[in-house]
Amino acid sequence: MSRSWEANVRKVVPYVPGEQPKLPNLVKLNTNENPYPPSPAVRKVLEEMNTDDLRLYPDPAADALVDAFAEVYGLEKDQVFTGVGSDDVLAMSFLTFFNSDQPILFPDITYSFYDVWADLFRIPYKQIPLDENFVIRPEDYTIRNGGVIFPNPNAPTGVLLGREQVRSIIEANPDVVVIVDEAYIDFGGESVIDMIGTYDNLLVVQTLSKSRSLAGMRIGAAFGNAKLIAYLNDVKYSFNSYTMNRTAIAAGRAAVLDTDYFRETVEKVINTREWTKERLRELGFEFGDSMANFIFARHKSVPAEELFAELRKAGIIVRYFKKPRIDQYLRISIGTDEQMQRLIGFLKEYLA
Repeated sequence: MSRSWEANVRKVVPYVPGEQPKLPNLVKLNTNENPYPPSPAVRKVLEEMNTDDLRLYPDPAADALVDAFAEVYGLEKDQVFTGVGSDDVLAMSFLTFFNSDQPILFPDITYSFYDVWADLFRIPYKQIPLDENFVIRPEDYTIRNGGVIFPNPNAPTGVLLGREQVRSIIEANPDVVVIVDEAYIDFGGESVIDMIGTYDNLLVVQTLSKSRSLAGMRIGAAFGNAKLIAYLNDVKYSFNSYTMNRTAIAAGRAAVLDTDYFRETVEKVINTREWTKERLRELGFEFGDSMANFIFARHKSVPAEELFAELRKAGIIVRYFKKPRIDQYLRISIGTDEQMQRLIGFLKEYLA
């Protein structure tokens, strides 16, 4: 049988998502989900939804959700873009803004979807090494390029760049779009959304998956000047005009507007993270000062792959990346107090 058709297949090495095992009594600390439920306002909206409306297409502009973001962040509607999780928003951004023959720049240790999208869309790229402490060096982003993207805090390291360091990267790259991926910013950093009025090449991307407990709804957003957002919408409507479904629009709006619940939940995660840091240090772990809802840690003497396997046997799942420079680290998502106590209790016994 002829296989000549394979010559025309677009071949890529896909992103590998964290596993979603269905095991009883599992402590799931591998995909940075929020351990607390969404806002009660989300439940109320879903309970009151008119299912008859599901026969109708959703609003292609997702105006109800866009309005909520604009209200909470003090923006104009034309400065907000929404999509099916920040992954969708980022993919659209790659497709829209990274069309130079010069390589885009992003860290060598970072969100592992970036190089996948670059390969998928045939975008040249250069990975810029983090320093020995896994910190982004702004001075490394001054070389000629076709665009810049980095998470802040970075993933999987959790290390945060200060606002002025972010600003220096933006100012060093006035002729390309700079994307700051703020998926984890709410857990200890300060957003640079307010800078979009100063820098017309800045796009800030966020998600409702982490700090607003809506990973299952897939809702992301981008914030930038009106021209950037218009270009994004042009590409979106050329790809899929109905990206946000009715349920997601309604639930997302409720979650965004309930700022009190959002702050309460984030504070609980931060408190648990800081408690976990102290316990891990006592057990001989080393890690940067994570400002995300996870800790990227290595033990001084026990290999990460061994700990990963033993934790799994005990019903505790964390994330292990068998990659250069980070193959001795585990990324541990922050769960409830009870879940983290179970983790620490197991490690105390195993490392004794």
